[in-house]
Amino acid sequence: MRIVCVSATDAGRELAIRLPYERCHGSLRETVRGLWNEVDGLVLMVATGAAVRIVAPLLRDKERDPGVVCADESGRWVVSLCGGHRGGANALALEVAALLGAEPVVTTATDAVGAAALDLLPGYRAAGDVAGVTAALLAGRAPLVEVDVPGWPAPASLVAGPGPERVVVSDTAAVTCPGVALLRPASLVVGVGCSSGADPCEVAELLESALAGAGLARESVALVATIDRRRVHPAVVALGLPVRDFSATELAEVRVPHPSASVTAHVGTPSVAEAAALLAAGSGATLAVPKHRSAGATVAIARRAGPPGRLSVVGLGPGAPAHRTAAAATAVRAAEIVTGYRPYLELVGDLLCASQVVEPSPIGDEVVRARRALEEAARGRRVALVCSGDAGVYAMASLVLELAATVAPGVEVEVVPGVTAALAAASLLGAPLGHDHAVVSLSDLLTPWEVIERRLRAAGEADLVVALYNPRSGARTWQLTAALEILGAYRPPHTPVGLVTDAYRPAQTVTCTTLALVDPATVGMTTCVIVGATSTELRAGRMVTPRGYRPCP
Repeated sequence: MRIVCVSATDAGRELAIRLPYERCHGSLRETVRGLWNEVDGLVLMVATGAAVRIVAPLLRDKERDPGVVCADESGRWVVSLCGGHRGGANALALEVAALLGAEPVVTTATDAVGAAALDLLPGYRAAGDVAGVTAALLAGRAPLVEVDVPGWPAPASLVAGPGPERVVVSDTAAVTCPGVALLRPASLVVGVGCSSGADPCEVAELLESALAGAGLARESVALVATIDRRRVHPAVVALGLPVRDFSATELAEVRVPHPSASVTAHVGTPSVAEAAALLAAGSGATLAVPKHRSAGATVAIARRAGPPGRLSVVGLGPGAPAHRTAAAATAVRAAEIVTGYRPYLELVGDLLCASQVVEPSPIGDEVVRARRALEEAARGRRVALVCSGDAGVYAMASLVLELAATVAPGVEVEVVPGVTAALAAASLLGAPLGHDHAVVSLSDLLTPWEVIERRLRAAGEADLVVALYNPRSGARTWQLTAALEILGAYRPPHTPVGLVTDAYRPAQTVTCTTLALVDPATVGMTTCVIVGATSTELRAGRMVTPRGYRPCP
């Protein structure tokens, strides 16, 4: 997404510098007018009254208008002004407020009462009488929920009731009526084959004709599939859908109802459109619309057997929004179900909404948590399992991948990286990891102490900087002392040692000391301990492990 922050005063510009978006400074009216059709969101450093006067003449269609957020120049309030749901302004306001330490102001009715917003349900596009059904939800009437797409579940967060209002999950182009909201699942995949000179308008019209003839909804088309040589063809790209391509060899292995000898002779496969649609739609897919031809193109439409379940194991870094990656934020926002240890879920409160199911899990239930996340993904849900730091460093990614083959074979597992504790701590200490280093956990709950001790001795003998995770807890009080003694046998007492507790969190503490002076009693479970190598130095109070670069003459 393209987000632009616009300021007109020095105070506004100073506030905008704290945000990770494009920045423009100058005339608000002229800048906003020039950006209006080019961006996904605008953050205006101006009072709401001025923002309303600037934006009002530009508003046309909530489906296409960007989301607009405004922040006062003191950084106290961040207001979702317009485009709250469709334009993403509500989510943007929460994100900006978290980055600035401000109070978000979101007045959308569903957000105000914590109700699921039909137009924000992950994986669906809302149509029909969304306003009418939403009004019923706000009045306390749960709608009837009907699903007429085989294999497709109802949204996880939508509570069904007696109606009389209805929510219908459907990919057909049904005529809408009052009291009925339609949820369009991403159930259809379009296969396209075309000549090198095919016109984009010709392919677009052919697709619309195929959809209309079969009574299918354009909003449910999730993907366009084609042969690899046509992946960037203008007629394919112009459809405005994600593109998946296959080689002729891959397409030739798909059995289709209408193979063509002519296509085989030209591109080496009996089918492009039908084969690509079925292959991209996945196992169990059916051909909803056989191939339709025009002079220069062919389209076919396949229906997925169910939603493609996905599990994202998300590393949140230290936790503050400023140190959380955009990919992590996207994965959490796109999930139907968000699960994790409760304190980690609190770190992403600004990313969550009532249209998601949030499942906290106690510490110690890691196996249950991973299994549950995989099982939900296997049912076709989009799941985010959140961890602090990096998901693959002493976190949930390894456990999830160990279980995935047996618990949920075929489910796509994505690992979203984050800033791990050693890197966060090192940045606050200086540059202690500037040369070779090792990371060792001192928790002997899952690893025997004999193994940990052997690894510490190997790191000490190799003269590596060592970052110690899980150094000390209420029940484990002696391991850090023992580890420091082991490393002390290989390096002198004045070797720098860094202690960072709650890196980039409100209770953060940073201490530089030495092997001789370090006090294990000051260390807890949220402390990362970095023990320098013999080459590590303290320079102006910062830990530095030189890489060996030669200074410029």
